[in-house]
Amino acid sequence: MPGVLVFWGIDMPKMKTHKGSKKRFRVTASGKLKRRQAGKKHLLSHKTGKRKRHLRGTIIDAGKLSKKYIEIMGGVA
Repeated sequence: MPGVLVFWGIDMPKMKTHKGSKKRFRVTASGKLKRRQAGKKHLLSHKTGKRKRHLRGTIIDAGKLSKKYIEIMGGVA
């Protein structure tokens, strides 16, 4: 493979962990992505209480995009 060195059985270069994703997401024991819901940081005065309550919890994702983020963070997708 061009651009990849094999040095004593180790594939180089290693894939780096995406630090921004690591700070925002967690991987559950079952391999799903756990994240906070967007839209709860600012501009809250015009949002209804019901809408803010529903944004309060965490979300468990298992879609294609979550698999990509798990790979970026160094997990096994």
